[in-house]
Amino acid sequence: MIRVLLVDDQPLIRSGFRALLDAEPGIAVVAEAGNGDEGLALARQHRPDIALVDIRMPVTDGIETTRRIAADETLADVHVVILTNYGLDEYVFHALRAGAAGFLVKDIEPEDFLHAVRVAARGDALLAPSITRRLIDRYVADPPRRTGAALRHLTNREREAVALAARGLSNDEIAARMVISPVTAKTHLNRAMTKLHARDRAQLVIFAYESGLVTPNR
Repeated sequence: MIRVLLVDDQPLIRSGFRALLDAEPGIAVVAEAGNGDEGLALARQHRPDIALVDIRMPVTDGIETTRRIAADETLADVHVVILTNYGLDEYVFHALRAGAAGFLVKDIEPEDFLHAVRVAARGDALLAPSITRRLIDRYVADPPRRTGAALRHLTNREREAVALAARGLSNDEIAARMVISPVTAKTHLNRAMTKLHARDRAQLVIFAYESGLVTPNR
């Protein structure tokens, strides 16, 4: 059972998502919150698999809520997915840097929404190649913000896998490019996440560009 926490200041939005999720076999909404402070408290109480968090809320917004969840070691297994009306904007980028596993636009088709929840529950980032390219073009294309010193902890194969993930390739595509199995590709990425203290694939993508491992022109 995939357990979901809804955090949104609009009751109508929450009720719509709840009806959709509760009607789906294998998914259940365990709690709802109207702001980030309530959301954090309920996350600690219920330990959901997924926290669907609105990016713009009163009291505590989605970025700060994400940051607090990511900083809480007891919530390490909670995957935050940002909900937004605005598509890829600066707020979304900051949420990804704060620890979000990905984001969804609120006008998403119901079947795509349900699929995305299942993807996030598996621990995969909700960053399609097209979204990754737009993220790179708009917010990560300036000079690296962090040192690449941490790269020395990665093996050559781990670096290669991370670089390909940063280009938006799936595990199967990474495996084909590296001539390895998808399981081995996932292992390389998981080990890289551990070494770089990244919560998920989204943070690996951010790291790859900010460290200079990959640049938009390479």
